[in-house]
This record gives sequence, structure tokens and C-alpha cells, in this order.
Amino acid sequence: MASCPCVKNILVLDSEGKRVAVKYYSEEWPSLPSKLAFEKAVSSKTQKTLATKEAEVVMFDGHIVVYKVIKDLHFYVTGGEEENELILASVVEGFSDAVDLLLRKNVDKRTALENLDLIFLCIDEIVDGGIVLETDASVIAEKVSGHGLEGAGSFAEQTLSQALATAREHFVRSLLN
Repeated sequence: MASCPCVKNILVLDSEGKRVAVKYYSEEWPSLPSKLAFEKAVSSKTQKTLATKEAEVVMFDGHIVVYKVIKDLHFYVTGGEEENELILASVVEGFSDAVDLLLRKNVDKRTALENLDLIFLCIDEIVDGGIVLETDASVIAEKVSGHGLEGAGSFAEQTLSQALATAREHFVRSLLN
């Protein structure tokens, strides 16, 4: 009987291995120091290769780690050694591509920190409690953009002026309530 694909964590680290956005779904790293140690170790192990075009897979400490690099950000998805590498790769590809779409091809540490809410919403749309829900970048970006303004329509279809008008309308409504 097949089980649902699961991930143990999703990490976005900078080029020095420092946290930008992380979410753990496993109790294997019970404390902050153990999580930071894992992040530093996995960053050190993957620092030599730059997986810019496609996701790379490494075995690390009994885990499968799939990662991809965009400019100075490193996207990681960790699964157990029994997980399917292709599914984990599709998770990291979907996540990094959705972030790329939402940040309008301007993916770097500064922009990511300014839009941390969007990155965490992406993570929540992709994985819930460790179970993979979605891997299609356009679907993820669409759902995340829908969280910002209810009923605002398609993220891809809105022009900047339409988005500002919708935001202004929602703001005025919230003030009147």
C-alpha cells in the first residue's frame, strides 16, 4: 500500500547557510540548535555545486536532500531515505518556480526578506503537516496571490493599476467596518 509523499522540512537559506525561511515537519530536530546545526551542515555539503538549472539530489545523514539555487538563495526539501527523489525534486522545483513567479523573476535575499509572507504562504500551499499537497508552480502562485486580496481575480491577469484599485477598495471597506 503506497503512502503519501512526505517531507521533513523545507528550507530557504542564503549563500552563507543562514536562514531566510524554514519550516520543519519532523521531530527529528527537536531544538533550535539542532535545526541550525542541520541547516549549516546541509549548506556546507551542497555549497560546492550550484544547482541553478535543475534540482540536485544528495544523501545526507540518512535523509534525501533535494536543492536548487537561484542567485543567492538555496531552496532545500528534505525527505526520508525511503521517499521518492522525483517527488521531492518536483516539490523544490514547484516551490522555487512559484517564488520566482511571485517575486516577478527578482529572486534574491533582499527581495525574499521583503516578501517573506509570500514565501511562507507558498510553503503552506505546497506542504501541510509534512504531506505534499501541490507541486505546480502556477497553481501555487495563483493560490498565494489569492490570499492577499480576496476576490481580486487572477494574479496573472491583473495589471498594476487594477491591483492598486482593488487594494484601495479593500482598504476603504476595512476602514468602514
